Amino acid sequence: MQLRHGDSGPAVLDIRSRLREFALLAATPAGDETLFDADVEHAVRAFQQERGLITDGIVGPSTYRALRDAGWKLGDRMLALMISAPMSGDDVVALQERLLELGFDPGRPGGVFDEQTERALQRFQREYGLTPDGLCGPATLRSLRQLGRKVTGGRPRLLREEEVLREAGPRLRGKRIVVDPGHGGPDRGVVAAGVAEADLMWDLARRIVGRMTATGMDAMLSRQEHTCPSEPERAAFANNANADLVLSLHTDANHSLHAQGLATFHFGNGSGATSTVGEALAGLIQRELLIRTAMLDCRTQGRTWELLRLTRMPTVRVEVGYLSHLGDRRRLLDPAFRDVVAEGILVGVKRLYLLGQNDQPTGTFTYADVLAYEMERGGAQAI
Repeated sequence: MQLRHGDSGPAVLDIRSRLREFALLAATPAGDETLFDADVEHAVRAFQQERGLITDGIVGPSTYRALRDAGWKLGDRMLALMISAPMSGDDVVALQERLLELGFDPGRPGGVFDEQTERALQRFQREYGLTPDGLCGPATLRSLRQLGRKVTGGRPRLLREEEVLREAGPRLRGKRIVVDPGHGGPDRGVVAAGVAEADLMWDLARRIVGRMTATGMDAMLSRQEHTCPSEPERAAFANNANADLVLSLHTDANHSLHAQGLATFHFGNGSGATSTVGEALAGLIQRELLIRTAMLDCRTQGRTWELLRLTRMPTVRVEVGYLSHLGDRRRLLDPAFRDVVAEGILVGVKRLYLLGQNDQPTGTFTYADVLAYEMERGGAQAI
């Protein structure tokens, strides 16, 4: 489904109703309630901005799913693990955040009731004398609301992510990284002047994986050269691989030929839920690449795109320039530039695990430095 300005029909009436629930759209008794007019488009853009979605004013599958999810409040329905069609919504976010506050780990509060959420709920139920059935019904909900917080001193998920990072240590050897080249197969992504995003990102991903493997990391690609898994499938691949980090590679496009630059994205819904380590890694990669490439800074931003939301580990999406911009496209077509980007991303990952210790100024840490660091501390042999 895709609804945009000028469309009409019963589906638009449903969109209007949902937007009014969130006080984003006023009633128009004299107007056509089945018309997607300028007021609806403005309200959709406001909703998309609040939820960390692309603010295009179009109600596609992601925006409609977010509209539907935002309508659920904890207690509106019984929550449980549904394998074929996982339950999602703001009520699931509220449950996950409550479990975190009580000291149980459902993973990132991304709003999907998955196996980790079920296990955390069952542990809570066992500890508090409830039937450990993994169902969030009336009795479980009462207990969740009656108890005070156990985890204090900061946001619980933030504390857990930071502790996992500290325990991982500074060496790269053994770290499992999924590198996700965007699009692929019949989905070419952005295409400009005969240049396809899918091909460029495949090549960049191979360069990154090669360098990571040389340091002793367990680096793997999320897809093959001629395949294009869906975002949930890519997230499931990373989750099943028990990856430590995910790096998703894309380029952008814009109707304006002047649009250009570099941006990085991490999970963040604009309402306080965020991947703290993902945000830190996105910032490190952004700074390294800006210094090395002199590209325009389009900043680090939080989003709720599916890959960012569904992965259990910190995930960063890197938008390496605009293929629609002549200067960015020329850079991306240069293999030496792609080597520079690959090195910058690797160094950003290394800086994350160093936690500021034995570090060097931004832009000065090289691939050779990373290899030397790993070898000095018993890391992998350079290949």
